[in-house]
Amino acid sequence: MVSITELIQKTICKEVAAIEEIIGQIDENYEKAIHLILNCKGKIVLTGIGKSGHIGKKIAATFASTGTPAFFMHSAEGLHGDLGMIQNEDIVILLSNSGETTELLDMVPSLKQVGVKMILITSNKYSTLANYCDVVIAYRFKGEVDHLGLAPTASSTIALVIGDALALTLSFKKNFTKESFHLFHPGGNLGKKLRLERK
Repeated sequence: MVSITELIQKTICKEVAAIEEIIGQIDENYEKAIHLILNCKGKIVLTGIGKSGHIGKKIAATFASTGTPAFFMHSAEGLHGDLGMIQNEDIVILLSNSGETTELLDMVPSLKQVGVKMILITSNKYSTLANYCDVVIAYRFKGEVDHLGLAPTASSTIALVIGDALALTLSFKKNFTKESFHLFHPGGNLGKKLRLERK
């Protein structure tokens, strides 16, 4: 019988392997996305639904705290009025593992009419959503890591890592400093640490 420790180790090893696999998949689309965002005069809007939505919230928070103004808009809420938060100078980053998420596809006509640029993070570069987006960051992975191969695990971890990579690359390119980080993060132990460093 497989022990609990072995199951946990196996899960973590599969997640690590999935992340390592995408290192060799980095292409010119990452650079295109960075340049697009660096030239953005508005905000970065992350959108998704389900587990992709949860990942989108975290990526938006990382962007915002490291010098790139961003917020998360739930895709379903977007279809019921929250699309009004988006202006034509913004960039929308869509997260969809399949690239066929209905709620995101239903937003596309409005996003096109507003005139925003769109970046897609997906495992399917030939998807319907990919056809509508200006930049497609596509990843490949062997499968989800749960015993059924169904629960978003490897796919959501990969999307999160890609989001972190984009956010921190942008932060470096913008010469974001500790002082700037403290301005946006004055609270908690991290804020306290930065405050003491400045004294």
